[in-house]
Amino acid sequence: MKLCLLFVIAPVVSCKTEDRLADQIAKNNTDIKVERFDKLFAEVTPETLGGVKKNYPFMFSNQYPDDFWLEKKSDSLQQVLFREVDRSFKNFEPTEFEIESLYNHLKHYFPDFHTPRVITVTNDVDYRNRVIVTDTIDLIALDAYLGSDHRFYSNIPMYLRADLKKEHIVVDLATAYSEKYIFQAKRKSLLDEMIYFGKQLYFKDLMIPFKSEAERMGYSQQELGWAEANESMIWRYFIENELLYSTDSKLPTRFINPAPFSKFYLEGIDGNSPGRIGQYMGWQIVRSYMEHNDDVPLKDMLIKSSEDIFNNSKFKPRK
Repeated sequence: MKLCLLFVIAPVVSCKTEDRLADQIAKNNTDIKVERFDKLFAEVTPETLGGVKKNYPFMFSNQYPDDFWLEKKSDSLQQVLFREVDRSFKNFEPTEFEIESLYNHLKHYFPDFHTPRVITVTNDVDYRNRVIVTDTIDLIALDAYLGSDHRFYSNIPMYLRADLKKEHIVVDLATAYSEKYIFQAKRKSLLDEMIYFGKQLYFKDLMIPFKSEAERMGYSQQELGWAEANESMIWRYFIENELLYSTDSKLPTRFINPAPFSKFYLEGIDGNSPGRIGQYMGWQIVRSYMEHNDDVPLKDMLIKSSEDIFNNSKFKPRK
């Protein structure tokens, strides 16, 4: 009977602890207001351009005269871009709420965090530079989040355009912030790469818990399921082939960098596996480290060496 009670009490205590944490984080109330520069620029006129430039001087290079900006705004392709962004982001409140929640979590874990100005722009569909994070301003290029099936992205490989949707904005912001807080000496081995991205993903576990694990990883639910089901096989492959401490320059391309699939060079595996499987395994190692070293603050973990984290992780893959 006592054992049964323990099984009942433990989840209840855990839920209450999580609820208290959520309440504490919500009290940070960063209360942001997203500035839609993309709409301001789309509606700019010769009479209003001066005021817009005064309020957003960092958006206008002095080497270009006013005529350049007015012509850019009136360009037919730019007009199409403006219309598509306006159609996709008529209601920005859900995205704004997620960004505010991210900032509330950042403020909780990093008390010196100062809420930046959040400014939306268009960036000629430069999907490789979707967000820019600074100490005072966060820029979000909305034309890179029109939906993975949007015609603007037809020439972009599917594994890259899968994340070009509004639901991924806050994930990209969290990733950008993780890069500001993580320190790791020059990455040389596959393990170094795995742990670095494992830190990123663990950071997102804490900063955007309202997003699913698949969303944090940038996987579909099916891809995440494959990774979970094959952890033991992946780990055995890494160990048997002595890859962890290898500095082979091809390994990041095979297991870390964005790709349609990971390259084990095994028939029946490669075509089914998702890309970036090394990032996923690094995530599990970092999670195991934090589970077995719960006295280590997040800030300290983010600057620990890959060897320290791995050697003290007690990591065991799922079977």
